[in-house]
Amino acid sequence: MIFKNNKSEKRQIFNFHEKGEGETIIFLHGLFGELSNWKATIDHFSKSYRVVVPIMPIYDGTMQKDGLDGLVTYLHELVTELKIERFNLVGNSLGGQVAILYSVAYPEKVIRLVLTGSAGLYESTMGASYPKRGDYAYIEDRVRYTFHNDNIVTKNLVDQVFETVNDIRKSIRVIKIVRAANGNNVADALKQITTPTLLVWGRQDRITPLEIAYKFKKLLSGNTELRIIEECGHAPMMERPEQFNEALESYFNTETFAYANVG
Repeated sequence: MIFKNNKSEKRQIFNFHEKGEGETIIFLHGLFGELSNWKATIDHFSKSYRVVVPIMPIYDGTMQKDGLDGLVTYLHELVTELKIERFNLVGNSLGGQVAILYSVAYPEKVIRLVLTGSAGLYESTMGASYPKRGDYAYIEDRVRYTFHNDNIVTKNLVDQVFETVNDIRKSIRVIKIVRAANGNNVADALKQITTPTLLVWGRQDRITPLEIAYKFKKLLSGNTELRIIEECGHAPMMERPEQFNEALESYFNTETFAYANVG
């Protein structure tokens, strides 16, 4: 896996992982996500594709614009910097919402769109209020809530979220992004998307429940497929990586499979 830090002429800093050659797939993580969320997927697809995983500048204040528009602009500037003409775009949670907005803004760039547990219509994350600093037990509970099988939750994973919440500058930026995301319903944007789209959803997703996937499918064009992964929560690429990779591989290879459940 190659880690790169590029700086454009506009002095925008880009941090990302890149691995493999061929048709490009860009993976976008969610609000408290990180590169390791995609490890199994990167390892799988980098054998046949060029995989690019940006570190979304949610916490560091390096974006030249604020909010979701800033993340969309950041992605487009990265794509331009890397001279990627067209690519497949995959987004989880907040990354899915960014992927939707990017696909509307730059439809000519996206070959296929994949959304998994996407934000934009409904998302239950930290509940009614942002967690109090120092409340480790609450953070651990919310991290476990992300997964159907919470055995996947490690102390390191909880510590990473806890550190973010307890860093004043980071937490302020997180709150701003959450408010921007909550105020940007993508229903109208979905109606504009004509890009072939795959929805991959965990049946036990409690953050963006399965009924939300059906709403996404209804709002998208007819060129949309839904795959449901059994015994799986909000982050299929982490909890059921083999099934998640199979769903993407099948879609990328055929784009014509029928609606199916993946056990």
